[in-house]
Amino acid sequence: MSPALALVAVVFVLVATGVYLVLERSLTRVLVGVILLSNGINVLFLVASGRAGAPALVGSAADSEMSDPLPQAMVLTAIVITLGLTAFLLAMAYRSWQLHGHDEVQDDVEDRQIRTRAGRDETSGSYDPDDEETPVEERSEDRRRAHASPAPADAPADGRAERRARRSAARGEERRARGRGERP
Repeated sequence: MSPALALVAVVFVLVATGVYLVLERSLTRVLVGVILLSNGINVLFLVASGRAGAPALVGSAADSEMSDPLPQAMVLTAIVITLGLTAFLLAMAYRSWQLHGHDEVQDDVEDRQIRTRAGRDETSGSYDPDDEETPVEERSEDRRRAHASPAPADAPADGRAERRARRSAARGEERRARGRGERP
């Protein structure tokens, strides 16, 4: 096996293991995955830069014998970025350990609600199926008029405004109930 092929295999193993670990829930595993992924990409840059050559100093060697300094500069920059990201993930894992006693990322409450609604094939509270029936031009004109000035008291109501007001009031009541710790 040639050295370049061995390095390509190392890149594959590092990146594959890094991606697997990044998809875990534990922040410690995510941290190790980011480090492995970064090292794999850095090795890939160095393999892709070609063979090693003379230092890129003017007068030290012929231009054709010098190595390209750009991949090396990119790898150094990636190392610094990885160091910053590692420090950030370590701080997050430590804080999670302090607050919860573990470093696993939990599901968000809103994520669970969206997943439940998607399973029941429900729409959000702000969705208005009546808007889908009217052309876009009329909807934009209606909205422009609604925001421009209040409707006169003797104007005929088409019912949409009342439905929206009822839904808005219901959403506000749900938010207040959640704030008190009750279930809506």
